[in-house]
Amino acid sequence: MPVTDLSFCIGGEAGQGLESSGAGFAKSLTRAGLHVIGVPDYYSRIRGGHNYFTIRASDQPVWAVKETIEILLALDGETVARHAGRIVPGGAVIIDDKIKFDEGLLAGRDIRLVRLPLVEIAEREGNALMVNTGALAVAAALTGFDLEYMMGVIADNFGRKGEAVTQANRRVAQAAHDLVLERYGDIVPWKVVPQKAPSRMCLTGNHAFAMGALMGGCKFAAAYPMTPATSILEYMAAHAEWGVAAKHAEDEIAAVNMAVGAAFAGVRAMVSTSGGGFDLMTEGISLAGMCEVPLVVFLGGRPGPATGMATRTAQADLFLAMHAGHGEFPRVILAPHTPEECFQVAARAFNIAEKYQCVVIVLSDHYLADSFFSTPLDSCAIDAIRIDRGKLLSAEQVDALDEYKRYALTDDGISPRALPASSPKAVYLTTSDEHLEDGQITEDAEIATAMADKRLRKLEAARADIRSPYRYGPEKAQLTLVSWGSSFGPVYEAMNALNAKGVAANMVQFVDLWPFPAEAARQSLADAKRIVVVEGNATAQFAFILHAYGGIQVDQKLLRYDGRSFTAEYILDHVEVK
Repeated sequence: MPVTDLSFCIGGEAGQGLESSGAGFAKSLTRAGLHVIGVPDYYSRIRGGHNYFTIRASDQPVWAVKETIEILLALDGETVARHAGRIVPGGAVIIDDKIKFDEGLLAGRDIRLVRLPLVEIAEREGNALMVNTGALAVAAALTGFDLEYMMGVIADNFGRKGEAVTQANRRVAQAAHDLVLERYGDIVPWKVVPQKAPSRMCLTGNHAFAMGALMGGCKFAAAYPMTPATSILEYMAAHAEWGVAAKHAEDEIAAVNMAVGAAFAGVRAMVSTSGGGFDLMTEGISLAGMCEVPLVVFLGGRPGPATGMATRTAQADLFLAMHAGHGEFPRVILAPHTPEECFQVAARAFNIAEKYQCVVIVLSDHYLADSFFSTPLDSCAIDAIRIDRGKLLSAEQVDALDEYKRYALTDDGISPRALPASSPKAVYLTTSDEHLEDGQITEDAEIATAMADKRLRKLEAARADIRSPYRYGPEKAQLTLVSWGSSFGPVYEAMNALNAKGVAANMVQFVDLWPFPAEAARQSLADAKRIVVVEGNATAQFAFILHAYGGIQVDQKLLRYDGRSFTAEYILDHVEVK
């Protein structure tokens, strides 16, 4: 039967190339016109441990991986032990013929066992590390997926390593593909049929964010590598042709202060980090707040406290983003939920930062940052980007002033901003101390109050750029699911599943989180009969915000905080329908 919804899982140890091979197979399926999501799951170690990569492909849009799989590609016995229970009847296990495992796990379950000399093929045609290429070619053969799509991705992925490596991987793939058809034939009931569809990219949330940042005019990016934010700095460093300076700083304190300095000098600047690194950045963020420097901070969530689970996912840093930095100063928090939103939010973040001369925190998490999604090409187009630098004065405008005051008191809290030394009149003092309108230090009580009020007025002004939450599903429903960030995909699929089962359900997805859009939230949830908030933390942080700032009472808090992402099945198993 043609594919309508098919899931693959490749598993083994760290160091076996699972992420790169899984991403490559996801790209192959995307190029065949299918809707794809690929989710890596890996330990925080270089070698050993159990890693796996789940890929779901369908001729219809998919938003999350499933708990079940059809094809398991096992590069070691532990993979079978861990995932055999996920395989549906009619599915298959692909494994090297010399790997031992408990075959009783498959007994009586209508699961095909496909044993082949995969390591031997890899060693003969290339080297043992290419065994994952052979295993994926076997999966392609069993499901009737044209191997040429894989061959194209192999050429792209290994081309930089030379023709010899590329051709070796091709030989491994072809040999494994031909051998499984010879020995096993047509034993899997599902077939992957290429679809006629507009061209799509297969990219992660981080890649989409980095693309949006570059196209939005980012010229300086600093970071100390920290999962799951590292790939943003890597992307920036690989695209210097866009005029961006990417700095691998010695630590997060240095990174944020470099970015504050770059932004002060007039370039669009950002830092990217995760929770522990963000902790170290809070003094620099507070400095940006006092100096009214436009700064974009990417915060990729993972479980804490401390190191926690460094390669897992969580939505536990919302309160941290809201309150980080000593003192009181405005910040805007945006939480994208798809690669398209990551791209758009990146450009918006720089516009908002400069328009309101404040810190903008983009709150993501490991699941969205590192998962691969098939994404329409036109959703990440440069012609959709608009640059708004706010009250940025030209040299001529500064020259026309009688006197330039960098921190002039204004009704909206936003002072006209001149780049340092852009004009003889644009030479001014900026300090981390409280200051007068011209930047000179002061401890005058009335001026301190006026300056604090001025800065905080920007938060109210920024509400003009805060979007209302998105609504999906029927207008009238007995159950309303509320989500933010990466929970979107699983919640959306759970909503559709509930409606298919006769339970009228809709959902409200928040993207712009702070300043909290209280009135829009009340309007979106005014007709809700039963509200269930779905979020990946233990303390229901967004549910608290709904109640504290919107006066909205939640009926159920559906929480997950084991380091794993939501699935539609998990939500359906835990949601209370009354």
